[in-house]
Amino acid sequence: MTQELDHATRVLAEVAATGGGEAAVAVRRTANALTRFANSVIHQNVADETTTVLLTLHAQGRTASGSTTLTTPDGLAALVARTRAAAALCPPDATWPGLAPPTPLTGSAPCDEATAGAEPAVRAAQVRAFVDAAGGLSTAGYCRTTAHVGAFANSAGQAVTGAVSEAGIDGIARLGGADAVARDAAVRVADLDGAVLGARAAGKVRALGDPVDLPPGDYEVVLEAGAVADILENFGAHGFNGKTFAERRSFAELGAAQFDPAVTMVADVAEGGLPFDSEGTPRGRLALVDAGTTAGVAHDRRSAAEVGAAANGYAVAGSSWGPFPLYLGLEPGPAGGAGPAHPAVDPAAAALVAGVARGLLVTDFWYTRILDTRSLVITGLTRNGVWLIEDGQVVRPVTNLRFTQAYPRALAPGNVRAVGGTPTRVPREWLGGWMNSPALHLAHWHFTGGAAG
Repeated sequence: MTQELDHATRVLAEVAATGGGEAAVAVRRTANALTRFANSVIHQNVADETTTVLLTLHAQGRTASGSTTLTTPDGLAALVARTRAAAALCPPDATWPGLAPPTPLTGSAPCDEATAGAEPAVRAAQVRAFVDAAGGLSTAGYCRTTAHVGAFANSAGQAVTGAVSEAGIDGIARLGGADAVARDAAVRVADLDGAVLGARAAGKVRALGDPVDLPPGDYEVVLEAGAVADILENFGAHGFNGKTFAERRSFAELGAAQFDPAVTMVADVAEGGLPFDSEGTPRGRLALVDAGTTAGVAHDRRSAAEVGAAANGYAVAGSSWGPFPLYLGLEPGPAGGAGPAHPAVDPAAAALVAGVARGLLVTDFWYTRILDTRSLVITGLTRNGVWLIEDGQVVRPVTNLRFTQAYPRALAPGNVRAVGGTPTRVPREWLGGWMNSPALHLAHWHFTGGAAG
């Protein structure tokens, strides 16, 4: 972290020496390592380590940003020169929110050195366990390990550093053209269990034989962690995004009881991620929904200034999307205990399945797309397994279905029957990290037809 902070202070010194201005420098060193497997054989080991330096410069009333991966003195000097030249060509920035003031960090996620520096053999052992546990079925997927080291400094005196690690497994088992999935993520690669996940994927796919078609309509559903993660990701990227909120393109109404009282949604730095954002604002625990009431929105300095709020640590470097919460989670509920011992049912969802008179068990959503941003109406497909539930028991597999559903309405007052008691960390496909996802039992989910149309 010392080296990263040195890069930031060197850039600030160069800014001061070449004309001054308000400057903020975020430095991120990311080491990614990925072991992929297909047809039950590892076919790729890749690793990269990149240090990126992002400069935001506000000079003579104009603002520009630039970045580089060249961290030599000449490379950093060139970054300052390019950014200053760009700022001179920009229009005046009347809404410049200023720099983050010197503020101590409020917390941090742990960093496991063994995970940050994991050798290919460590990931290969997790893959081997997954493959062996699948009992001869064809398998595919990945095991990844990642380390983020960050530093930030600005000309207002804020200077902070941090480091985090993460690991994840995402794999399928295949049988007769059908796939089933199992996933997990952790701060420590040693906390993953490829054998448990491989056995779970294999059990699910063996329960997928001879699916039946169901007519479209509203169905009671139990959503497993993968489907819940899609809901959380869309809430975070669009609904609780400070930019969409400031532009009145979000459903969120602070202080309104927009969700069922069983719903509490948080973004928590203790779960993962650096303890500050790309503007140097400390990041702590942010409650987005508190017992059904919309309580917060993720803000960077610009979106916060626009609505008269305080920045809370969710600026995303180089993103035009606006600020949104990473490591978003749904707080688990009391639902736990016994449920059907069926291979289709993830143990974390078993107690919820037992409470369904007639409905569907859904493993995953995918290819989800927004139809209306303000109401967060989403269309998408099911994937990796759907089953019919009758009288608290899984009775038969169902072919994949298309849905069109307003996500806030799905979690509205009276529609949440139960929240699972055991969350699963679902690895994110982009930006890294995970979604902390317990299963959900919902009274209504609107399916519009089969996957074919």
